[in-house]
Amino acid sequence: MKRTVYLEMQPLDQARRAFLSSFDWPTLVGVEELPTAEALGRVTAEPVFARWSSPSYHAAAMDGVALAAADTFGASDESPLRLALASQAWMVNTGHRLPPGTDAVVMIEQVHQVDDQTIELRAPAFPWQHVRKVGEDIVAGELLLPHHHLIEAPDVSALLNAGVRDLPVLARPKVAIIPTGSELVHWSQAGQDPPPAGQILETNSVFLASLVRSAGGEPVVLPPCPDQFEAILQAVQAALASEAHMVLLNAGASSGSKDYTLHVMRRVGEVLVHGVTVMPGKPSLLGRAAGKPLVGTPGYAVSAWVCFDQFIQPALYLMQAQEPPQRQTIEVTPARRLASKLGHEEFLRVHLGRVGDQVVATPLKRGAGTITSLSRADGLLRIGIDSDGIDEGAVVTAELLRPRDAVERTLVVAGSHDVTLDLLADHMKRRDPRLRVSSSHVGSMAGLVAIAAGRCHLGGTHLLDPDTGEYNVSYLRRFLQGRPARLVTLALRQQGFMVKPGNPLGISDISDLAAGGVRLVNRQAGSGTRVLLDYHLAQQGVDPDAIAGYDQEEYTHMAVAVQVAAGGADVGMGILAAARALGLDFIPVATERYDLCIPLDHWEDPRVRALLQTLESPDFRRAVAELGGYDVAPMGQVAWEG
Repeated sequence: MKRTVYLEMQPLDQARRAFLSSFDWPTLVGVEELPTAEALGRVTAEPVFARWSSPSYHAAAMDGVALAAADTFGASDESPLRLALASQAWMVNTGHRLPPGTDAVVMIEQVHQVDDQTIELRAPAFPWQHVRKVGEDIVAGELLLPHHHLIEAPDVSALLNAGVRDLPVLARPKVAIIPTGSELVHWSQAGQDPPPAGQILETNSVFLASLVRSAGGEPVVLPPCPDQFEAILQAVQAALASEAHMVLLNAGASSGSKDYTLHVMRRVGEVLVHGVTVMPGKPSLLGRAAGKPLVGTPGYAVSAWVCFDQFIQPALYLMQAQEPPQRQTIEVTPARRLASKLGHEEFLRVHLGRVGDQVVATPLKRGAGTITSLSRADGLLRIGIDSDGIDEGAVVTAELLRPRDAVERTLVVAGSHDVTLDLLADHMKRRDPRLRVSSSHVGSMAGLVAIAAGRCHLGGTHLLDPDTGEYNVSYLRRFLQGRPARLVTLALRQQGFMVKPGNPLGISDISDLAAGGVRLVNRQAGSGTRVLLDYHLAQQGVDPDAIAGYDQEEYTHMAVAVQVAAGGADVGMGILAAARALGLDFIPVATERYDLCIPLDHWEDPRVRALLQTLESPDFRRAVAELGGYDVAPMGQVAWEG
């Protein structure tokens, strides 16, 4: 079949209108009858009326004495009134039916019992005092709930009290999910090792099923289909003929030679939208077949999420006759300029945290397949279709993916990457589950720039001054522009070469990097590791241009280690803990001091104080030492103040 090139992509708002206006959504799901006690979270299919009143009799609202109010008129401290029990007054408990002829209850605290047959009152009662009249709460025959009402916990109680034991509700939307791809391996069939090259774990169906449940739907995950037109066609036809109210076809919606979703959709029904001008999420296909919505979701997880978020979730809420939820928003300032592509609306996932009087938005990885950019995101920045990005310092609106107060409890860290920062965040959360850490791995110099600009609470740095051999201090004087700060040592750590097990190329020295056949993976310019490497290259007179891969950059030690382990490079400079984590050999080059630069105006911030207290924790120090390559003896010490 011919490749399906996107020639008629629609803007997001237009695509949503085209899809959501094509169905009478509540009529798609039908009606079912449920026991009222099981109806929480469901939606009424018709008006619900009370079968009986509540209470169904005049009931005592207090523990005390039931009597006729008229019999008590004139009672006072000066003229106490005595009444005979069982003929003029009756002892009752809360909820008891009032005896015939009575219309008031006097609280037991206001009753003086003279003996077993007599009580005395020193104040009159008034009619219906402390009495719950018949129908006080519910009157038989009254409308309790209108149709298309979302049933909440108080509603369940009210219905039961009104004698409604069963009620008709809208059926939950059933969503058939069909994964496609000849390269798929079901996640449950994978062994202890990653699948071999060319095979992909099939987890999108679990992801989509979870999203369906979160929107009140009922997912039905069908077996994966290979990339064969007839196989996919038959699976879609079977799903359309089933009880499913919507069918999702995952992957195969793009323009590859094995992408059949569009062709199948055209065969069984009508294509409403072929591609949307969003990123990620462009290869979204929206259609209609057999009177049901048929959606082709992109294969990359984040793209699939955008498709779900913008089209499928609203449809599921509308099927349940509910308005789709609207996220809360917050004004934020990006941590740096964010470039974007004209002609596409971008959904950029961000960390959020309040620093001073602004909320800082730090972008996460942008790839359509980086599911962790969703699991770690606090919010979304939507960059418009006519914009080429957001300027540094601009104030823009972000959509919240977490509660607003979580943003207020987030410690914002920018600077050099170290695996202990993730460990630190975990130990801080153990001490106080409300605390969160947003860590942006931008390199030591960029971290200092962020501190100077007031865009973080602190930053990690390990910058070697080649003239003095001293760490960090000269750079702080240069970058912080006089802003008072303290350097707190996190640890001394070993930096060196990470190589494949057995060191097959025999790398032992800086000069070996320039040997023929050796490919380097480097850290980004401005990182402390890059500065350290350049220092040692200069010491030995090695020209960086002579090193293959010198310009191949990664932003973390773990990313460098992964490249070496996966064969993307033969050697990379990083810390021993990263090499150990991925089973690489390690050739030591230097021991360096890794510090946390903390501005003094944040020193007393509760989030910073929690970090400093964690540095003093024996459990945390022991956990860092066990990573390997760290000397924790100076941890928490103030190395410099200025």
